[in-house]
Amino acid sequence: MMKKTAEMGLFLALALILSYVESLLPLSFGIPGVKLGLPNLIVVLLLYRGDARQAGLINFLRIMLSGFLFSNLYGIIYALAGAVFSLTAMLLGKRTGWFSIVGVSVLGGVLHNIGQILVAMMVVETFYVGYYIPFLIVAGTVTGAVLGSVAMELVPYLRKVSLARGSDDSC
Repeated sequence: MMKKTAEMGLFLALALILSYVESLLPLSFGIPGVKLGLPNLIVVLLLYRGDARQAGLINFLRIMLSGFLFSNLYGIIYALAGAVFSLTAMLLGKRTGWFSIVGVSVLGGVLHNIGQILVAMMVVETFYVGYYIPFLIVAGTVTGAVLGSVAMELVPYLRKVSLARGSDDSC
């Protein structure tokens, strides 16, 4: 149990570091709010390691902590909405077996953006922000493909190394 907790702490720390790095990157894609989604790499890796519950928990904790550290309440709300849509889509995409790791990551990127735009429609009380959807689909596809490609390279190594899969439960 202690090794599993340490492993979860490690993944959470990695996700927070990626959130911080992303907040420092001066990338502007010409579309307000579009980011690379670097912390979602951890979610994809955990999903393909077979830890869907852990992926959801780490993602939730990362959103809450990084929201308080690097953003604000609205950032947390938008990120949670995107995370729910994204994680659901990735779980379904992985379960069906119709998608590769890259495809699952693209699903996550696109649905994350759609979840956020739906919240934006409710916050600003207009459907006009929906005009961003085509641009966000392209952005989610590109960033999802990049992160999925990185995940595809890392998953074999992640399967070989695991703190929690050892037989000794003491530290």
